[in-house]
Amino acid sequence: MIYEMRIYRTVPGRLPALLQRFEKHTLKLWDKHGIKQAGFWTTLIGDSNQELTYLLAWQSLADREKKWNAFMSDPEWISARADSERDGPILANARNQILQPTAFSTVK
Repeated sequence: MIYEMRIYRTVPGRLPALLQRFEKHTLKLWDKHGIKQAGFWTTLIGDSNQELTYLLAWQSLADREKKWNAFMSDPEWISARADSERDGPILANARNQILQPTAFSTVK
């Protein structure tokens, strides 16, 4: 199992719009495409309180490529993303890392 950590920093004031998009659209589409989330967090203390951090669990890099590409090209996702940004962009920037558990990690 590998994990992907994604950190989205929103345009100031747009974090609620991002959270709503996940709750109402993104998670349902992930289920449709077999994408498994391993947790979501907002930043309580840190550089910015306009961030959403989440983890995705993948069987392999090939599993990630197949499922993520299918999700990103899904017309339902493209429409939901466009609708959520009709009042302006949500993300200021996004970054991600692919993480591999160590031999002593409690998460495998």
